[in-house]
Amino acid sequence: MKHIDEYRNGDLARQLGARIAAEVDPNRRYHFMEFCGGHTHAISRYGVTELLPPSVRMVHGPGCPVCVLPIGRIDLAIDLALNRGVMLCTYGDTMRVPASGGLSLIRAKARGADIRMVYSAADALALARQHPDREVVFLAIGFETTTPPTALAIRDAQVQGLANFSVLCCHVLTPSAITHILQSPEVRQLGTVPIDGFIGPAHVSIVIGSEPYEHFAQEYRKPVVIAGFEPLDVMQAVMMLVRQVNQGRAEVENEFTRAVTREGNLKAQALVSEVFELRTSFEWRGLGEVPYSALKIREPFATFDAERRFGLTYTPVPDNKACECGAILRGVKKPTDCKIFGTVCTPENPVGSCMVSSEGACAAHYTYGRFRDIPVVSAPQPSTLSTQGVAA
Repeated sequence: MKHIDEYRNGDLARQLGARIAAEVDPNRRYHFMEFCGGHTHAISRYGVTELLPPSVRMVHGPGCPVCVLPIGRIDLAIDLALNRGVMLCTYGDTMRVPASGGLSLIRAKARGADIRMVYSAADALALARQHPDREVVFLAIGFETTTPPTALAIRDAQVQGLANFSVLCCHVLTPSAITHILQSPEVRQLGTVPIDGFIGPAHVSIVIGSEPYEHFAQEYRKPVVIAGFEPLDVMQAVMMLVRQVNQGRAEVENEFTRAVTREGNLKAQALVSEVFELRTSFEWRGLGEVPYSALKIREPFATFDAERRFGLTYTPVPDNKACECGAILRGVKKPTDCKIFGTVCTPENPVGSCMVSSEGACAAHYTYGRFRDIPVVSAPQPSTLSTQGVAA
């Protein structure tokens, strides 16, 4: 397929791997965090790690929106659906995130709650128009990529006078999370790994541009390379990061020039600013409370804020003690370091959120065969790597 296949060319990938191996300093190790879950998925699916020299380690970051959603936020949504009689709408992956008491949205639905999977905020808005006698709540999650459609739905609801529509807003912000990882004492106490540079997210950067990352390079001396989601994009970004580290540079570079500009999508940014404002703090799974890292609905649109409409109060809930999802989201541990990975916790029966979405590190490792490193004889042995990806 034109403009796709050329970014998945196995011969070019192997050549890139050889060039990276030739350029790394034999006396040092490199730790690069791919913040976005889309990159984590691509790295696992196409066997990118196997093409990199051993001195280059890819660290999985907290860039999977389903993965970082804390249990307490899912509990709020379940309460609305089970006990308040609302029609709750959300994205498919969110339905399976484990919550308190062995529940999830899909299990609450099995108990009789009216919970519906939608593809967009506009779908939830349409349901509100079709059911004027019902309260329809859209559980909105995601980074800057999915925020503009939610803002548009709220603005349209105001224009159309849809008094039965509201949003439980859980939109979070990429730059704030990266800053928190780099400087927060609380995160360091939970455990961190050295990070020499970041692969910046693709879709998020289309919206916000490359400019918001510039202070990381300037203040923390950490290079950032924004990259597309194809395997050759990722490998090119790794080579650019290696060169920056070797040369003692810390700059923002844009590998994904075919889609990302420095200023980003100004129209989308203006829409988001019109409808949303910053929260002073928001809990992330694995990172704890992160200052100014999420959005809430502005006062002129307060009638569409489900937290205000239903008087919701957020209560933090600890993760399952057997699950290492928090440490995996910080890059401290790999999925295979979790004792229940691939045994008790699988995509069919996720114990932690990292096993739910295809962008989650655990789900990506499980689906594409990375769990074969676990020394368990009974573990499944798929042949994914021999039949898919650039490493085949």
